[in-house]
Amino acid sequence: MLSDVPVPVDAVRAVVRLSRLFERSLDGLSLAQYRVLAQIAAGDERASRIARRLALGKPAVSATVESLRQRGLLVRGGLDEDRRVTPLSLTPQGRSVLDAAERVMAEALGEVLAHTPDSDAAGTVLLQLGDALEQILSARARRQDR
Repeated sequence: MLSDVPVPVDAVRAVVRLSRLFERSLDGLSLAQYRVLAQIAAGDERASRIARRLALGKPAVSATVESLRQRGLLVRGGLDEDRRVTPLSLTPQGRSVLDAAERVMAEALGEVLAHTPDSDAAGTVLLQLGDALEQILSARARRQDR
């Protein structure tokens, strides 16, 4: 469903630049890796579910999961060889890396918000955008589950 509200291209560019700011702040972690760690921390334990929730291809999630596993940031549970149904969990190091990444990105966002005329309102809008994204991605995931 497309909105009738025109979106200024400068708003799109601002979101992309903000994404780049986050990317640069993550020392040794990509945004894709961060997103996977955050989903696992939020309770998603299966790579196939993470792929749906993040609107990523299963091969991309599998490759990201494997790179995080090799770095010791997550583990696969159980003995099942089928990686799609093997539960994933963060290691203590993975939790530490995730917490540090979120701290650094929150600081970067705080600096940006401090330069807006109304940082509280800007923060509220970002939370509303997060809620909207959650609704859209949840609806897509439900459609894929059918």
